[in-house]
Amino acid sequence: MKNFFIFLSVLFFFNCTEKGNNTITNKGDYNVYLSSEAPKTTSKYFELWHSKIRPDSIQLLSFGVVGGEYNRYFQQTGDIEFLKKSEQALKKAVDIAAIGKAGYYRALVRNYISQHRFREALQLADSAQVIGSGKADTQALLFDVHMELGNYTTAENYLDSLKNMSDFGYLIRLAKWNDYKGDLDTTIKFMEMAKANAETSKNKDLMLWSYTNLADYYGHAGRIEDSYNHYLKSLQLDPSNAYAKKGIAWIVFSYEKNPEEALRILDSVTKNYQAPDYYLLKSEIAEYMGNDLESLSNLDSYFKAVSNSAYGDMYNVYNVGLYLDRTEQFDKAMKLSEKEVENRPTPETYSLLAYSNLKQGNIEKALQLVENHIEGKTFEPGILYYAAEVYKANGKTKKVKEIKNELLGAIYELGPSMESNITNL
Repeated sequence: MKNFFIFLSVLFFFNCTEKGNNTITNKGDYNVYLSSEAPKTTSKYFELWHSKIRPDSIQLLSFGVVGGEYNRYFQQTGDIEFLKKSEQALKKAVDIAAIGKAGYYRALVRNYISQHRFREALQLADSAQVIGSGKADTQALLFDVHMELGNYTTAENYLDSLKNMSDFGYLIRLAKWNDYKGDLDTTIKFMEMAKANAETSKNKDLMLWSYTNLADYYGHAGRIEDSYNHYLKSLQLDPSNAYAKKGIAWIVFSYEKNPEEALRILDSVTKNYQAPDYYLLKSEIAEYMGNDLESLSNLDSYFKAVSNSAYGDMYNVYNVGLYLDRTEQFDKAMKLSEKEVENRPTPETYSLLAYSNLKQGNIEKALQLVENHIEGKTFEPGILYYAAEVYKANGKTKKVKEIKNELLGAIYELGPSMESNITNL
């Protein structure tokens, strides 16, 4: 999950700040997709299989189907309760399966990844690997989990074991690996190959996945019009796709400097889509507009949403960012960032811990964390910004200057609200 400070990555600097000077979007392209109709969260297919489940049921296929449908409803609505219901159904399937157990383990791994329960996901993936069936599918998931946990050498080994240039799953993971390594051109090349693979197979789900991810990567590369067009292609396949609408809203806000229109797009999304981070983006945009009341209202909506214990650790990174940059609850930030490092020791989580230490006045400890766990290990501008602040506090002016030059090329990703912060480094 990406926090709202680093929604998209770019390495290209757009120095025009006047609204309308860089307009590439067109309301006529996307207005048709901004309807307020709520997605359907049931079907005859779902009801048929759900009806077969009883308190003492051993209908294995029913649990698998129902778990998959609940996950689909979660994707459509952002409602965490559907993801939790999917987990319950899949856990029951794992418990009673004698044949095909590895497949149910893998489905539950994907569920736990969505919930940011990465260590539990690893245990389940290991269990699937012991069973042995569907070896390549399990190895693909092990790559995913180890990437999330920051075990990059292990992840690379699993990636090498999957090598198949005609396989969609391998291509998208190869793209992700090259993105982690900072090789954006190669990342896009492999993602474009994956897109072609999906289009050849006419698999709607794979096409949709490739369009939205390629749109993100084009944003990384400063190819904003290509990014916009691929979000539109996503909406042509799935008119209710909230992620694609959010991507367009970000282009409108960060590239075109039209916050009012960006908010209009997001308002249409949050009528029926419940993911809390959308309220954070709305809060950020309203703050940029100088509308403190609306900004605080959206921030309040976010905190009310994530107070639901079903979210678990899913929004820890977002919360730490808020405690550090908005509410100045530095003790809370420290405790939660320590927990996140324990959950998954990645450059991102270490950056939060380093910045928490900086805010608490532990500038030498913050520097130690940056030098040991961040320096040379990431290309993400949001992480590098925190590192630059730590270097600045420790008088490392040369390092600050180097990072500042990179960050000036990442204004689109970080958002216009961050421009003054970067300038003042």
